[in-house]
Amino acid sequence: METDIQSFYREKVIFITGATGFVGKVIIEKLLRSTEVKRIYVLIRPKRGREVQDRVSLWQKDLIFQPLLDIKPTAFDKVRAIAGDCIEPDLGISEPDRKLLTSEVQIVIHGAATVRFNQSLHVALAINTRATRLMIQLAKEMRNLQSYVHISTAFSNCVADYIEERFHTELLTRSSDQVLSLFEKESSETIDDMTTDLLGPFPNSYTYTKALGEDVVLREAENLPICIFRPAIIIASFKEPTSGWIDNLYGPVAITYGVAYGVLRVVLLDVKQQNSVVPVDYCANMALALARETAQKKKTHPNGSTPPIYNFAPSEGNLLTYGDFRAKALKYGSNYPVTNMIWYPFLLCIRCPWLFSIAAFLLHTLPGYFIDLALRISGRKPRLGKIYEKIHTTIKVLGPFSCRSWKFEMANKERLWQSMSREDQSIFNFDMLHLDWDQYFNRALCGMRLYLGKEPPTIESYIQGQKRLRMFHVLHRLVQALLLYVAYLTVRSLLELVFNLS
Repeated sequence: METDIQSFYREKVIFITGATGFVGKVIIEKLLRSTEVKRIYVLIRPKRGREVQDRVSLWQKDLIFQPLLDIKPTAFDKVRAIAGDCIEPDLGISEPDRKLLTSEVQIVIHGAATVRFNQSLHVALAINTRATRLMIQLAKEMRNLQSYVHISTAFSNCVADYIEERFHTELLTRSSDQVLSLFEKESSETIDDMTTDLLGPFPNSYTYTKALGEDVVLREAENLPICIFRPAIIIASFKEPTSGWIDNLYGPVAITYGVAYGVLRVVLLDVKQQNSVVPVDYCANMALALARETAQKKKTHPNGSTPPIYNFAPSEGNLLTYGDFRAKALKYGSNYPVTNMIWYPFLLCIRCPWLFSIAAFLLHTLPGYFIDLALRISGRKPRLGKIYEKIHTTIKVLGPFSCRSWKFEMANKERLWQSMSREDQSIFNFDMLHLDWDQYFNRALCGMRLYLGKEPPTIESYIQGQKRLRMFHVLHRLVQALLLYVAYLTVRSLLELVFNLS
């Protein structure tokens, strides 16, 4: 027997942007596996001369879709690619495809975005802000539209310490109308030159343009059945479609990955601050639940009102600090050591920028220089110097987020959860209050080794990793002892010099 959410999706036609991204793939997999949708249209950029439908066909080789194909071998017959690109002024959608979408689509999930914090402003504006306006204009032409979910981010209003489930227009230096007007009139170079002035208190182009995207929804989505979904930092799956699945190196995952290989040893981080992370399968489940909720609310309030906003972050009763994250990552990472680590995994967290710079030189740059020198002598290409340059740039970009906490209002999210039947809560679970973080990290670290490290989950591979871990542990302790001994000799020499002088 179908649940309420499953019944809502039966024979529905859905249009998804951001389908090739981390969250997009999980949403598509969940729809195909747990509901009986009629069709899913996905917006995909043409790439390297390959037809967009061919790119969809390649997904069938992706490990994330294997559990689905085991039970529904023809599931991808329901997925049709629409050629397009959110950076284009018309979304790059052809007129025939546009007519197809406007005549058939009933549900829209707009998740396409550039998530690079240091993206050029003109690119971030095109994808995160202007494309939002273009998608809303397209949605207004959809004759059968029942629900529209706009995926934003919990950090779209990170200038505030307490982020409410409302529009924070007071944080913007200019309205979305004004900024997009500038964007259309001025050159890309001029827009980029205005970055500091336009961003105002926002730390980067990503959060700023996502905030502008929300302003577009507020100003231009009148009478549309639309909501805004704001997930926090999205990390590996907990259970679905397979535990620990991940395909990207962003935020905390990038740090964990670097530590696992012994490359990353020091970060700019305050271990006492809250780490707002949520599993990707929970995000997908909530997005799908929101589509139904939005359609139901439109029936109740047909004249429309301010679009509702749903923040999604760890629950107050089950928070996770950066210190907790580090401890669990190191603890469970030792169960799944990688076979090609270059040193014993450890992580020094420093919240003082100048002290971090000194530690990064001693623990990253200096060892990297000697390793690269050895590589040159042996006739191989040096690597670590450039790797550490990228790592240090990323750490500085993440600095405003890794040394600060936010509180999120989540009353709307909680009401949504409580309104769901037990069956729907089980199938479309996003209950962060009862998430077992230890169980989560155990699965996530195993998944990171498999999906990002591409290391086989075999006994032989784990044994090899454990041997390498033990070897580097011994070397690590020997180096620590040597450094302590050198420090002792140095201090003793200085004291002897002082006493002799006196």
